[in-house]
Amino acid sequence: MLKISKRNTISRIMIVFGFIILIVSCRSGFKDKWTEEQAPDYFKARFETTKGNFDIEAKRSWSPKAVDRLYQLITHDYFTDISVYRVIPNYIAQFGIHNDSAVTNAWDNVKVIDELVIEKNLKGTISFARGGLQTRTNNLFINLKNNSPRLDTLDYAGVKGFPVVARITNGFQVAESFYGGYGSELDNKQDSIINLGNAFLKRRYSKLDYIHKAYIIK
Repeated sequence: MLKISKRNTISRIMIVFGFIILIVSCRSGFKDKWTEEQAPDYFKARFETTKGNFDIEAKRSWSPKAVDRLYQLITHDYFTDISVYRVIPNYIAQFGIHNDSAVTNAWDNVKVIDELVIEKNLKGTISFARGGLQTRTNNLFINLKNNSPRLDTLDYAGVKGFPVVARITNGFQVAESFYGGYGSELDNKQDSIINLGNAFLKRRYSKLDYIHKAYIIK
């Protein structure tokens, strides 16, 4: 009987994984080169939502690679009909799962390297969610209150704190008004949101708010 070497097995796994990534990328229209784009040192953007608009400013010095990712997501129209699926009043409002699982997974496959916390998680700031080493991808949260120093220093699964990438400069009351009646209920149903999209949310969680679109402004 012929034996398959461990090296050959690993090579085959890598080929299959690469093929899967290629299929997902083609379906989503995603291009790897997007994740290499660098944000300006400073930029502003507008988010249009079911509750109105809010504007943000971002400084690359706060978390360079993560601000790059925020800029990439905005400029490549990721934030299109995105649910604000986790709102805990007077704490945070979280969003970032796309209606199309192929789009979510394509961006999720390219992780943002970990960085130190520079700016404090004050009321109105925005940070990427993360659950361990190299897990920042496309999920963000708005601080609805002053969550510093707790979220600046929280030690969890090998990482410390949540680096801020942006700050709301206008329309913070919009973020405060996002529906928070479901609390953290959907935190454990992120797989369902990814796989079933907004149809699942609108059928079972009809009161959620959504981000219609986001774009760079002068």
